[in-house]
Amino acid sequence: MSAPEPAWSCVTCGVQHRPAKTPPPTCDICADERQYVGWQGQRWATAAELSAEHRVVLREEEPDLIGVGAEPAIAIGQRALLVRTPHGNVLWDCLPLLDDEAARQLEQLGGIAAICLSHPHFYGAYVDYADAFDARVFIPRADQHWIRRPSDRVELFDDWATPVPGLTLARIGGHFDGASVLHWPAGSDGRGALLTGDTVTVVQDRDWVSFMWSFPNLIPLDEHTVRQIADRVGEFEFDRVYGGWWGRVVVTDGAAAVRRSADRYIARLNGQRPPS
Repeated sequence: MSAPEPAWSCVTCGVQHRPAKTPPPTCDICADERQYVGWQGQRWATAAELSAEHRVVLREEEPDLIGVGAEPAIAIGQRALLVRTPHGNVLWDCLPLLDDEAARQLEQLGGIAAICLSHPHFYGAYVDYADAFDARVFIPRADQHWIRRPSDRVELFDDWATPVPGLTLARIGGHFDGASVLHWPAGSDGRGALLTGDTVTVVQDRDWVSFMWSFPNLIPLDEHTVRQIADRVGEFEFDRVYGGWWGRVVVTDGAAAVRRSADRYIARLNGQRPPS
Protein backbone atom coordinates (compact mmCIF):
# COMPACT_ATOMS: atom_id res chain seq x y z
CA MET A 1 0.00 0.00 0.00
CA SER A 2 1.40 3.39 -0.97
CA ALA A 3 1.90 6.10 1.64
CA PRO A 4 -0.81 8.77 1.87
CA GLU A 5 -0.14 11.99 0.05
CA PRO A 6 1.14 14.75 2.38
CA ALA A 7 -0.59 18.05 3.03
CA TRP A 8 1.75 20.90 2.11
CA SER A 9 2.29 23.92 4.38
CA CYS A 10 3.58 27.19 2.98
CA VAL A 11 6.84 28.03 4.75
CA THR A 12 6.08 31.77 4.77
CA CYS A 13 2.50 31.87 6.09
CA GLY A 14 2.23 28.35 7.55
CA VAL A 15 -1.16 27.63 5.94
CA GLN A 16 -1.66 23.98 5.08
CA HIS A 17 -2.88 23.12 1.58
CA ARG A 18 -4.68 20.03 0.34
CA PRO A 19 -2.79 16.69 0.18
CA ALA A 20 -1.04 15.98 -3.10
CA LYS A 21 2.02 14.18 -4.42
CA THR A 22 3.67 17.54 -5.08
CA PRO A 23 2.94 21.00 -3.65
CA PRO A 24 1.04 23.62 -5.65
CA PRO A 25 3.10 26.11 -7.66
CA THR A 26 2.15 29.06 -5.46
CA CYS A 27 0.44 29.93 -2.18
CA ASP A 28 -2.39 32.27 -3.12
CA ILE A 29 -2.53 33.60 0.44
CA CYS A 30 1.07 34.81 0.22
CA ALA A 31 0.62 36.06 -3.37
CA ASP A 32 -2.09 38.43 -2.09
CA GLU A 33 -0.95 41.98 -1.30
CA ARG A 34 -1.69 41.50 2.42
CA GLN A 35 1.10 38.93 2.69
CA TYR A 36 4.26 38.26 0.67
CA VAL A 37 6.18 35.43 -0.95
CA GLY A 38 9.34 34.68 1.01
CA TRP A 39 12.56 36.24 -0.21
CA GLN A 40 13.85 32.79 -1.17
CA GLY A 41 10.79 32.15 -3.29
CA GLN A 42 7.83 29.85 -2.73
CA ARG A 43 8.77 27.04 -0.32
CA TRP A 44 6.80 24.20 1.22
CA ALA A 45 7.08 21.78 4.15
CA THR A 46 5.22 18.67 5.24
CA ALA A 47 4.03 18.03 8.80
CA ALA A 48 6.84 15.50 9.22
CA GLU A 49 9.42 18.09 8.22
CA LEU A 50 7.95 20.69 10.57
CA SER A 51 7.84 18.26 13.50
CA ALA A 52 11.51 17.43 12.98
CA GLU A 53 12.48 21.04 13.75
CA HIS A 54 9.66 22.39 15.94
CA ARG A 55 7.54 21.37 18.90
CA VAL A 56 4.17 22.61 20.07
CA VAL A 57 4.07 24.12 23.57
CA LEU A 58 1.12 24.89 25.87
CA ARG A 59 1.15 27.63 28.52
CA GLU A 60 -1.60 28.99 30.75
CA GLU A 61 -2.55 32.58 29.93
CA GLU A 62 -5.19 32.79 32.68
CA PRO A 63 -7.52 30.22 34.27
CA ASP A 64 -9.30 28.26 31.50
CA LEU A 65 -7.26 29.93 28.75
CA ILE A 66 -4.28 28.04 27.34
CA GLY A 67 -1.83 29.45 24.83
CA VAL A 68 -0.74 27.04 22.10
CA GLY A 69 2.43 27.99 20.25
CA ALA A 70 5.50 26.51 18.60
CA GLU A 71 9.21 26.51 19.54
CA PRO A 72 10.97 27.76 17.56
CA ALA A 73 8.21 29.80 15.95
CA ILE A 74 6.84 28.64 12.60
CA ALA A 75 6.12 31.02 9.72
CA ILE A 76 4.20 34.05 11.05
CA GLY A 77 4.79 32.82 14.60
CA GLN A 78 1.27 33.19 16.01
CA ARG A 79 0.06 31.39 19.11
CA ALA A 80 -3.42 29.96 19.26
CA LEU A 81 -5.66 29.99 22.34
CA LEU A 82 -7.70 27.17 23.86
CA VAL A 83 -10.78 28.45 25.72
CA ARG A 84 -12.05 25.87 28.22
CA THR A 85 -15.77 25.93 28.98
CA PRO A 86 -18.27 23.56 30.63
CA HIS A 87 -19.85 23.09 27.20
CA GLY A 88 -16.67 22.11 25.38
CA ASN A 89 -13.34 23.69 24.52
CA VAL A 90 -12.82 26.08 21.62
CA LEU A 91 -9.52 26.55 19.81
CA TRP A 92 -9.11 30.14 18.65
CA ASP A 93 -6.89 30.29 15.57
CA CYS A 94 -4.48 27.53 14.69
CA LEU A 95 -0.85 26.54 14.17
CA PRO A 96 0.82 24.87 11.19
CA LEU A 97 1.72 21.83 13.36
CA LEU A 98 0.05 19.40 15.76
CA ASP A 99 2.51 16.95 17.30
CA ASP A 100 1.79 13.88 19.42
CA GLU A 101 2.70 15.46 22.76
CA ALA A 102 0.52 18.50 22.15
CA ALA A 103 -2.37 16.27 21.10
CA ARG A 104 -1.97 14.32 24.35
CA GLN A 105 -1.95 17.48 26.46
CA LEU A 106 -4.94 18.94 24.65
CA GLU A 107 -6.84 15.71 25.22
CA GLN A 108 -6.06 15.90 28.94
CA LEU A 109 -7.47 19.45 28.96
CA GLY A 110 -10.76 18.20 27.54
CA GLY A 111 -10.07 18.11 23.82
CA ILE A 112 -11.44 20.52 21.24
CA ALA A 113 -15.14 20.81 20.40
CA ALA A 114 -14.81 23.66 17.89
CA ILE A 115 -12.16 25.64 16.04
CA CYS A 116 -12.73 29.32 15.24
CA LEU A 117 -10.39 31.16 12.88
CA SER A 118 -9.81 34.90 12.85
CA HIS A 119 -8.59 35.17 9.25
CA PRO A 120 -6.77 33.14 6.55
CA HIS A 121 -3.22 33.95 7.70
CA PHE A 122 -3.90 31.93 10.88
CA TYR A 123 -5.62 28.90 9.33
CA GLY A 124 -2.52 26.76 9.88
CA ALA A 125 -3.25 23.04 9.99
CA TYR A 126 -6.84 23.37 11.17
CA VAL A 127 -7.90 20.16 9.39
CA ASP A 128 -5.28 18.16 11.32
CA TYR A 129 -6.57 19.60 14.61
CA ALA A 130 -10.21 19.09 13.66
CA ASP A 131 -9.66 15.50 12.58
CA ALA A 132 -7.67 14.68 15.72
CA PHE A 133 -10.47 15.90 18.03
CA ASP A 134 -13.59 15.46 15.89
CA ALA A 135 -14.09 19.22 16.03
CA ARG A 136 -16.34 21.59 14.11
CA VAL A 137 -14.58 24.38 12.20
CA PHE A 138 -16.14 27.85 11.84
CA ILE A 139 -15.09 30.03 8.89
CA PRO A 140 -16.96 33.14 7.71
CA ARG A 141 -18.66 32.78 4.36
CA ALA A 142 -16.94 36.00 3.26
CA ASP A 143 -13.57 34.19 3.40
CA GLN A 144 -14.71 30.88 1.93
CA HIS A 145 -12.61 31.37 -1.21
CA TRP A 146 -9.44 31.50 0.91
CA ILE A 147 -9.85 27.91 2.14
CA ARG A 148 -6.77 26.01 0.95
CA ARG A 149 -7.56 22.60 2.45
CA PRO A 150 -11.29 21.86 2.26
CA SER A 151 -12.97 19.70 4.89
CA ASP A 152 -16.49 18.50 5.57
CA ARG A 153 -15.96 19.74 9.12
CA VAL A 154 -16.07 23.38 8.00
CA GLU A 155 -19.26 25.28 8.83
CA LEU A 156 -19.71 28.64 7.14
CA PHE A 157 -21.36 31.55 8.96
CA ASP A 158 -22.32 35.06 7.94
CA ASP A 159 -22.03 37.58 10.80
CA TRP A 160 -22.43 35.62 14.06
CA ALA A 161 -21.94 32.08 15.30
CA THR A 162 -22.05 30.25 18.64
CA PRO A 163 -19.34 27.57 18.61
CA VAL A 164 -20.37 26.43 22.10
CA PRO A 165 -22.88 27.99 24.52
CA GLY A 166 -21.44 31.09 26.15
CA LEU A 167 -18.99 32.08 23.38
CA THR A 168 -19.77 34.37 20.44
CA LEU A 169 -17.88 34.44 17.16
CA ALA A 170 -18.39 37.72 15.30
CA ARG A 171 -17.31 38.87 11.86
CA ILE A 172 -15.94 42.41 12.05
CA GLY A 173 -14.17 42.80 8.67
CA GLY A 174 -11.16 44.98 8.00
CA HIS A 175 -8.00 42.93 7.59
CA PHE A 176 -10.10 40.46 5.55
CA ASP A 177 -13.78 40.69 4.67
CA GLY A 178 -14.40 37.80 7.06
CA ALA A 179 -11.99 38.92 9.79
CA SER A 180 -13.49 37.81 13.11
CA VAL A 181 -13.15 37.98 16.89
CA LEU A 182 -14.22 35.64 19.67
CA HIS A 183 -15.96 37.04 22.76
CA TRP A 184 -15.43 35.12 26.01
CA PRO A 185 -17.60 36.70 28.74
CA ALA A 186 -16.10 34.55 31.52
CA GLY A 187 -12.56 35.73 30.79
CA SER A 188 -10.59 38.19 32.92
CA ASP A 189 -12.32 37.05 36.11
CA GLY A 190 -15.77 37.52 34.63
CA ARG A 191 -15.10 40.98 33.18
CA GLY A 192 -14.87 39.53 29.68
CA ALA A 193 -12.11 38.95 27.16
CA LEU A 194 -11.93 39.50 23.41
CA LEU A 195 -9.72 37.20 21.32
CA THR A 196 -8.65 39.00 18.16
CA GLY A 197 -5.65 37.40 16.46
CA ASP A 198 -4.42 40.40 14.51
CA THR A 199 -7.77 41.47 13.08
CA VAL A 200 -7.54 43.93 15.98
CA THR A 201 -3.86 43.70 16.77
CA VAL A 202 -2.33 44.45 20.17
CA VAL A 203 0.71 46.65 19.54
CA GLN A 204 3.97 46.99 21.44
CA ASP A 205 2.47 49.66 23.70
CA ARG A 206 -0.08 47.25 25.15
CA ASP A 207 -2.47 50.01 26.17
CA TRP A 208 -3.35 50.30 22.48
CA VAL A 209 -4.42 48.24 19.47
CA SER A 210 -4.32 48.90 15.74
CA PHE A 211 -5.95 47.93 12.45
CA MET A 212 -4.43 47.30 9.02
CA TRP A 213 -5.24 45.97 5.57
CA SER A 214 -1.70 44.55 5.44
CA PHE A 215 0.62 44.36 8.43
CA PRO A 216 3.85 43.20 6.71
CA ASN A 217 3.37 45.62 3.81
CA LEU A 218 2.05 48.49 6.00
CA ILE A 219 -1.14 49.16 4.04
CA PRO A 220 -3.68 50.99 6.23
CA LEU A 221 -7.45 50.72 6.37
CA ASP A 222 -9.85 53.55 5.57
CA GLU A 223 -11.77 55.61 8.12
CA HIS A 224 -15.16 53.98 7.46
CA THR A 225 -13.79 50.46 7.95
CA VAL A 226 -11.94 51.32 11.16
CA ARG A 227 -15.06 52.95 12.59
CA GLN A 228 -17.12 49.93 11.57
CA ILE A 229 -14.68 47.58 13.36
CA ALA A 230 -14.79 49.70 16.52
CA ASP A 231 -18.59 49.80 16.44
CA ARG A 232 -18.93 46.04 16.00
CA VAL A 233 -16.42 45.30 18.74
CA GLY A 234 -18.19 47.86 20.93
CA GLU A 235 -21.24 45.59 21.08
CA PHE A 236 -19.36 43.37 23.54
CA GLU A 237 -18.33 43.90 27.14
CA PHE A 238 -14.71 42.96 27.79
CA ASP A 239 -11.80 44.01 29.93
CA ARG A 240 -8.96 42.12 28.26
CA VAL A 241 -7.82 41.80 24.64
CA TYR A 242 -5.75 38.81 23.53
CA GLY A 243 -3.81 39.38 20.33
CA GLY A 244 -2.19 36.73 18.17
CA TRP A 245 1.27 36.37 19.76
CA TRP A 246 2.73 35.57 23.15
CA GLY A 247 2.55 38.65 25.36
CA ARG A 248 0.34 40.69 23.05
CA VAL A 249 -2.39 41.32 25.61
CA VAL A 250 -4.25 44.45 26.69
CA VAL A 251 -4.48 43.41 30.32
CA THR A 252 -7.23 45.78 31.46
CA ASP A 253 -9.68 48.35 30.10
CA GLY A 254 -9.57 46.69 26.70
CA ALA A 255 -12.86 48.08 25.41
CA ALA A 256 -11.64 51.64 26.02
CA ALA A 257 -8.32 50.77 24.36
CA VAL A 258 -10.13 49.77 21.17
CA ARG A 259 -12.22 52.95 21.14
CA ARG A 260 -9.35 55.35 21.73
CA SER A 261 -7.14 53.44 19.27
CA ALA A 262 -9.78 53.79 16.55
CA ASP A 263 -10.05 57.52 17.31
CA ARG A 264 -6.28 57.96 17.11
CA TYR A 265 -6.05 56.00 13.87
CA ILE A 266 -8.82 58.02 12.20
CA ALA A 267 -7.34 61.30 13.40
CA ARG A 268 -4.01 60.43 11.82
CA LEU A 269 -5.71 59.37 8.57
CA ASN A 270 -7.21 62.86 8.45
CA GLY A 271 -3.95 64.62 9.29
CA GLN A 272 -5.10 65.59 12.76
CA ARG A 273 -3.54 65.32 16.16
CA PRO A 274 -5.20 62.51 18.13
CA PRO A 275 -7.73 63.64 20.73
CA SER A 276 -6.12 64.01 24.16
